[in-house]
Amino acid sequence: MSDAAEATKKKEGFFAGVKKEFKKIVWPDKVTVAKESAAVVIISVILGAIIALVDMAIKFGLDKILGL
Repeated sequence: MSDAAEATKKKEGFFAGVKKEFKKIVWPDKVTVAKESAAVVIISVILGAIIALVDMAIKFGLDKILGL
């Protein structure tokens, strides 16, 4: 078999495997996606606020230390 024919066979085998595995995927329903998306947004906002507070505290502390 030529190299080109082998490459084509390997590609077809690869895509057949991908198609087979893709059929095994269990997609979540809209309610689950909405709940998990809301959780990600809420946690991101909370962590952003915590990081901002820590940043302000460090900045305040450094301003006081360097102002001495």
